[in-house]
Amino acid sequence: MKIAIINGPNLNLVGIREPEIYGNRSLADYLQELAQSRSDVEITLFQSNHEGDIIDEIQRVGFSADGIVLNAGAYTHTSIAIADAIRAVTAPVVEVHISDVQSREPFRRISMIKDACVAVIAGHGLRSYNLAIDHILGLKHNG
Repeated sequence: MKIAIINGPNLNLVGIREPEIYGNRSLADYLQELAQSRSDVEITLFQSNHEGDIIDEIQRVGFSADGIVLNAGAYTHTSIAIADAIRAVTAPVVEVHISDVQSREPFRRISMIKDACVAVIAGHGLRSYNLAIDHILGLKHNG
């Protein structure tokens, strides 16, 4: 089973930026540990601050991966292009957010990508990524 984790803008700063929202732990460290701890899946990691790079990665892995965990960061709220890329590939995509975006600023409550995704997991801290992987595994095992 192959799962790609794709992260968008500013997520490379998790652990440094706004620790009251995102915590003090580095996302890169967490995801490395997660990838090493999940012997049931082959996990690839990608992060970019650039919308086109995220689209390119979705297209690159979207026909070979069994699923994609996508935290598009602020592009969640603005990018029709990322939504179109999700719709164009065959891999199921789970939208992920570390914080509870529904309890934050009003603009964060709007997701341009959610309708293209099979699920949204938000507000569970870094554990949201592990929950998204479990969701994709459940999709594969149930049908």
